[in-house]
Amino acid sequence: MRWQGQKIQNGDEAALLPLKGLVRSVRTPEFEGVTFHEVASKTALNRVPGQSNMPFEWTINPTRGCLHRCVYCFARKTHEYLDLDSGRDFDSQIIVKTNVAEVLRAELAKPSWKREHVALGTNSDPYMRAEGRYQLMPGIIEALAESGTPFSILTKGPLLKRDLPLLRRAAEQVPVSVAVSLALVDPKLQQKVEPGTPDPRARLNLIRSISEAGLDVNVLAMPILPWLSDSPEQLDALHTALAEAGASWVSTGALHLRPGAREWFLQWLAAEYPHLVAKYRRIYRSPKGGFSSYAAKEYTQWLGRQSAEARRRHGFIRPADPTWRGRTSPETSHPAQEPAQPALF
Repeated sequence: MRWQGQKIQNGDEAALLPLKGLVRSVRTPEFEGVTFHEVASKTALNRVPGQSNMPFEWTINPTRGCLHRCVYCFARKTHEYLDLDSGRDFDSQIIVKTNVAEVLRAELAKPSWKREHVALGTNSDPYMRAEGRYQLMPGIIEALAESGTPFSILTKGPLLKRDLPLLRRAAEQVPVSVAVSLALVDPKLQQKVEPGTPDPRARLNLIRSISEAGLDVNVLAMPILPWLSDSPEQLDALHTALAEAGASWVSTGALHLRPGAREWFLQWLAAEYPHLVAKYRRIYRSPKGGFSSYAAKEYTQWLGRQSAEARRRHGFIRPADPTWRGRTSPETSHPAQEPAQPALF
């Protein structure tokens, strides 16, 4: 491999992380400031905790950490389990399970495997830029399809285009759901919030390519950011672009501020939009004091009505398969009867 000469020596602190199965840590000029820790994983399938409200019970995460550098990413906290921080380390210390496809095949071949739905893209994006180097996804897709296991993929990465022929063949064998994450179509704001991700045009082109390949493509328009991307005009522009690109369905949801992501996001907010910090503290105030991970009910209901009207206006019809539908508020009252935002805020 071209990276052989970039191997980090044992004296480097990055190579001394307490990672099980660590094979080597590497850096390359193509990914400046990033260290990849290649591990030999013993498992590929992860069971979702029973208390989760996710519509699936199994996930696969070929990597941990993410190059997208989204300031809001809820998965940041998981890096602390590796004695890494949820801020810069999450963006730059990437764990790669280089043997994930081989391990997955062995797990899927067990008589105990019931061919339950498996989700990819829940904690890190399987099609972030590093996939171009490691090429883990083709083996994963083939293993799932050949075993008769239905699966879904959520991504911000246009690199998924590379695997569209493979996904089309897989969809002939098992149910396959593909979703693209895109909540911001203003490129300036998008690059502030998600500085490592492809711009909105690239993801709109990805949506178009998936649709033209004959696959349904759901869009997770999450997170919608209070006072930054939630105006009726912004939501309409988002749904207009998604409808023109051929999206099958759009799920919207307000920003979640879980521990780990919360601290990193608020630090960013104070630097970029200091006048909004007090408003965010108010809208994410817990009834018991301190912070809540979720926006106030009045806000989420208002956002749900605004989003539902935007979907109706642009012809989105609720899908039968809810795998990547996400949480959306009831389509009850008409947003035209609502103020620009709840008076409470």
